[in-house]
Amino acid sequence: MFEFGYIQYLHLLWIIPVLVLLFWIMRRKGRKQLERFASSKMIARMAPMRSRSKPWWKYILLMLALAAIILAIARPRFGTRMKEVQREGKELVVALDVSRSMLATDIQPSRLERAKRAIVKLLDRLDHDRISLIVFAGEAYTQLPLTTDYPAAKMFISSVQTEMIPQQGTAIGAAIGHGINSFSPGEEKNKALIIITDGENHEGNAIENAQMAAEKGIKVYTIGMGLPEGGPIPVRGKNNEFHRDNSGNVVITKLNEGMLQQIAAAGEGSYIRANNIRSGLNSLFDEIDQLEKAQMKSKVYAEYDEQFQFAAWIALFFLVLEFFILERKNKYLANVKIFQK
Repeated sequence: MFEFGYIQYLHLLWIIPVLVLLFWIMRRKGRKQLERFASSKMIARMAPMRSRSKPWWKYILLMLALAAIILAIARPRFGTRMKEVQREGKELVVALDVSRSMLATDIQPSRLERAKRAIVKLLDRLDHDRISLIVFAGEAYTQLPLTTDYPAAKMFISSVQTEMIPQQGTAIGAAIGHGINSFSPGEEKNKALIIITDGENHEGNAIENAQMAAEKGIKVYTIGMGLPEGGPIPVRGKNNEFHRDNSGNVVITKLNEGMLQQIAAAGEGSYIRANNIRSGLNSLFDEIDQLEKAQMKSKVYAEYDEQFQFAAWIALFFLVLEFFILERKNKYLANVKIFQK
């Protein structure tokens, strides 16, 4: 496979035909000025060593050298080189609640936005750790498989919205079950499942699934997004309008701390409430840091072999060749006429 690292620099090649045209115009203008003072035969007698072709050859060599330099700057890459790396780290699976209740603004700017910021802060603390993102409402889906590509993870997090899952609800049990299957098989001492939700669980198997995770060596942590007194759920796209029940009353969504505490206890982890004053993330980070790191499986990375050196050597060759070509004729070869008797 072949590619350029900075392909945008190839646009500089358009300079070369412009420079060739300018050189031709200048040579033509200079020749016409000479012809005003003397004929071509007279000029040939006055300057017998003058060459009409060598300046062109010198200039062509300079243009070839410039083209090679531009190619070198564009960083051509050809072929691949494979290498294996080993590293130690933890595996974290974050399950983020994207149900409609996460739009409540009892935590500013909203529960969901505050949760997304918390995940970004977590990413900034990671080093050689793999992270996966699950989104859930009435169902649970993997948004991002286990990866160490933190910029990509941040991009996925920024795109999370409540409309991603049409089936409403808060299936914490399904999220835990899905999270258990998201870890890589093998080592069980370096895995943590972080559930970020307001705790309004609509299924009854969350505690059982948390116990199952603990049996597999996966610690389950819960972060409660919201306040106990709760708040209304804004209607997207409509200012000062809130979701209402069938009787027309404004729906108030409250943080279910009891449920989240039970889940964390069953999963041998801990519960943290995030509110407008503190997020509680530092204590979570400290606990996760205590997890024993394990040797990650060998990963194979493909890297391009840089080939700009060849273009640089070609440019140097053309420059040296141009340096040794004189603009006048060689006095030893000027009278050599191979095809004349």
